[in-house]
Amino acid sequence: MNQSSVYILGGFQTDFSRNWARENKHISAMMREAYEGSLEATKIKPSDIKAAFIGNFAAELYCMQGHLGAFFVDFDPAFKGLPTSRFEGACASSALAALSAMAHIQAGHYDCIAVLGVELMKSVSPAQGGDYLGTAAWYERESAGIEFPFPKLFGKLGDVYEERFGLKDEHLARIAAINYANAKRNPNAQTRDWYMSYEHACQKGQYNATVTGRIKVTDCSQVTDGAVCLYLASESFAADYAKRLGQSLEKIPRILGWGHTTAPIEFAAKVADSEGNPYVLPWTRKAVADAYARAGIRDCWDLDVIETHDCFTTSEYMAIDHFGLTAPGQSWKAIEEGMIEMGGRLPINPSGGLIGCGHPVGATGARQMLDAYKQVTNTAGDYQIPGARRAATLNIGGSATTNVVFIIGFSE
Repeated sequence: MNQSSVYILGGFQTDFSRNWARENKHISAMMREAYEGSLEATKIKPSDIKAAFIGNFAAELYCMQGHLGAFFVDFDPAFKGLPTSRFEGACASSALAALSAMAHIQAGHYDCIAVLGVELMKSVSPAQGGDYLGTAAWYERESAGIEFPFPKLFGKLGDVYEERFGLKDEHLARIAAINYANAKRNPNAQTRDWYMSYEHACQKGQYNATVTGRIKVTDCSQVTDGAVCLYLASESFAADYAKRLGQSLEKIPRILGWGHTTAPIEFAAKVADSEGNPYVLPWTRKAVADAYARAGIRDCWDLDVIETHDCFTTSEYMAIDHFGLTAPGQSWKAIEEGMIEMGGRLPINPSGGLIGCGHPVGATGARQMLDAYKQVTNTAGDYQIPGARRAATLNIGGSATTNVVFIIGFSE
């Protein structure tokens, strides 16, 4: 087995517009649907799966259920005794599950691993859910007693940009409008039937309430129920799998590079770390740079598409310059030039991203990887970027505390 080659075989995403709590369905039902859909999508057989790694943030809070890996064993009689594990890293939970799966495959432990990300969030009120999400920050210092702490934290990210470089709210509105427009092309996107325009995103008031500071409703990602199941495999397994499907191994994309960093959990400590650094979030930038180096690519212009973590418009604004589309602090140039739009020089979030597609916290990293797979295999349908060969994902947990970047696709 080639130790450096880990392949992505595809997978399945549930419809992110569904409300599973309203359907009175358990989180295990969502997991099962993602798993069963992934078998149909990939033609993987249960006997092929040698381990299952589950990414989830806070099932204990949202639905009083831990120990999620054990549910996977119920999905098929072949899974009795299957090794399973659960991974938690706030909004980056399923990216961490994928990282661990990659390491196990490279170590020769398993040839094919199911990576399943899941979150059921609509089981509680928005205020209660906001409090639960606050545990992804330093709860006592940044979240306790604060209504909707994460809009405030990512509002502060915008404040730092404004103080250091200048920031116009119309550029954030353009990010929101682009993601909503892209989501209309995605049959699994939560907002595919919602109304949105740039003019609406610019407004403040009755139809676009201010959440806190510069953050309006249209600047926020969605509260979402959803699950994604995908498969990572060794080169030897991928070769046999390709032969089984009557295709060549060269048609199956690989993880070309990755980056993983952890910054201080408090947002103020992150900002302090960035004093004198051209990047507002240097540890996020390091994850990007590490992924580029491991993939053997020079910069973002060796990519064809990016799926990034736009939990708020400010986090996508940050990602634009941290990926290197512009110099630090000049993300507005990429927005004004249409660079990040469908048909632009380097489209960002053709899926609709977290703002448009949805953000089931523990499933987002896996969803980004699945969309990267779809792009480079020309199976993304109406939101396909023509000719895409390499895609990058950025999945962040907390206020960019955990940062995971993958480069997915083909070497040439």
